[in-house]
Amino acid sequence: MADASASTADRQGQGSAAYASGDSAANGFPEVKSDAIKFGPGNAAHRSLFHALGMTEEEMSRPLVGIVSSYNEIVPGHMNIDKITEAVKLGVAMAGGTPVVFPAIAVCDGIAMGHTGMKYSLVTREVMGDSTECWALAHGFDALVMVPNCDKNVPGLLMAAARLDLPTVFVSGGPMLAGHVDGHKTSLSSMFEAQGSYAAGKIDAAKLREFELKTCPTCGSCSGMYTANSMNCLTEVIGMGLRGNGTIPAVYSARIELAKHAGMAVMEMLRRGITARQIMTREAFKNALTVDMALGCSTNTMLHLPAIAHECGIEINLDIANEVSKHTPNLCHLAPAGRTYIEDLDEAGGIYAVMNELSKRGLIETDCMTVTGKTVGENIANHPVLNNDVIRPIDDPYSETGGIAVLRGNLAPDGCVVKRSAVLPEMLVHEGPARVFESEEEAQAAINAGKIKAGDVVVIRYEGPKGGPGMREMLNPTSAIMGMGLGNSVALITDGRFSGATRGACIGHVSPEAASGGPIGIVQEGDIISIDIPNYKLELKISQEEYDRRMASFVPKTKPLSGYLKRYAQLVSSGATGAVLN
Repeated sequence: MADASASTADRQGQGSAAYASGDSAANGFPEVKSDAIKFGPGNAAHRSLFHALGMTEEEMSRPLVGIVSSYNEIVPGHMNIDKITEAVKLGVAMAGGTPVVFPAIAVCDGIAMGHTGMKYSLVTREVMGDSTECWALAHGFDALVMVPNCDKNVPGLLMAAARLDLPTVFVSGGPMLAGHVDGHKTSLSSMFEAQGSYAAGKIDAAKLREFELKTCPTCGSCSGMYTANSMNCLTEVIGMGLRGNGTIPAVYSARIELAKHAGMAVMEMLRRGITARQIMTREAFKNALTVDMALGCSTNTMLHLPAIAHECGIEINLDIANEVSKHTPNLCHLAPAGRTYIEDLDEAGGIYAVMNELSKRGLIETDCMTVTGKTVGENIANHPVLNNDVIRPIDDPYSETGGIAVLRGNLAPDGCVVKRSAVLPEMLVHEGPARVFESEEEAQAAINAGKIKAGDVVVIRYEGPKGGPGMREMLNPTSAIMGMGLGNSVALITDGRFSGATRGACIGHVSPEAASGGPIGIVQEGDIISIDIPNYKLELKISQEEYDRRMASFVPKTKPLSGYLKRYAQLVSSGATGAVLN
């Protein structure tokens, strides 16, 4: 036994100096948090468990870096994250850290779309934030690299990063390449609209099958400027991701290189004492809103940016968003707003090129710190636009105002959101009769049955954060409207939300929602609704006396709930404040 013990001691001898002293400076780092659980006689029990993991004393003597991997086998945007994670681990190890992987969940919004599953999409944002916070603090990590990709996964981990305030870098799984049908690039929105075209008899089953097989050709987050890519691009803008995080395609080897550099970058942040909240400042969020407007991002950013800022103790309200939009030109029409895709944005210079273009008018706060250890201004210098067909010059934009607009009026006293850059010009101002539905399913059935006519305003209520609960995305009904050729004559409003793949006169996040007593709950079949996007107005055209009478007698409907959705509905705030949990 003595010989065996001696042999074990000999094998562990290389790390014994740092192991005994508890001095992480031996490896070139300032004192780090994990020292408190790794060194000294009082932590022998902790070390015994690290040994049980097969961790050497050399590894224990280095900072512990948590790699938050969202890898799974159900989300196309996450199926390659195992390779990204391995590359991050290598980068961390090369730079002197000990990488340790732990998981984060993720929901595929496309697969969850149009059924009960969508109730569980937005709500997972809080699960991700909570679970990552718990895991990181319970195990004493010194730094983190977040490896997310799709939809709520990115903001959920940004919320965790804000709470933890550790050195943290984000590197996503990357966007999907566009598909090709009939010589045109396609994306998931093309697929959903093809379903609408098929239902309307505009294409046959063979063409629908062709779309099915060709629309999503690779792994990665869906190829348009949908929520996942919007948030990954804005993570780069905020300063929490390296250049290319939002745009380098998932299948490019450059993404593996990016992941290695992310691992190295977090170790440099640790050496220099740069943490997440030093990067996620009010000015950084202003930059995010500005680039959001220039890119024409998903309306879901108007839920996520306020929620992330909230974790930093910063308030972003819808009025701030409109003010930024008024002064920010829309430079990109990426799918679904146009015929360019994330791969095209990458080739045109990426997010740094967009920021560089905006900086020509002084619209970017250039002094913000980033995960590179450099300021935004230093990062974006010498990154010009390489293709003006993808990123318009700032003096020749698609419009002088941003891609997202916030409307108010007696139908949405606390505001609502529309992706203005994806609305046809003839629908920017619209007035028509309300077609009222109490759920997405009811509306979808009416659309499929041909009951929605030109001029109508489809109203879908009780789909908000509380009323859904979960604030479902309405991609199925909006895509059906477009696919049936009604996009130039039918509008849709809801207290739910939209996929980034939605286009058309689709107004979401109507607040207060019906379940909270909002006036969307008093709309009656045939009421005239007026939409004026250029003037930021949404109005129910009834007399003030009738409005007051209906509101006084309105009792919101309730649904029987259980489990997590019941707890969520009890705690969640309005969509106007980011649907955060109170």
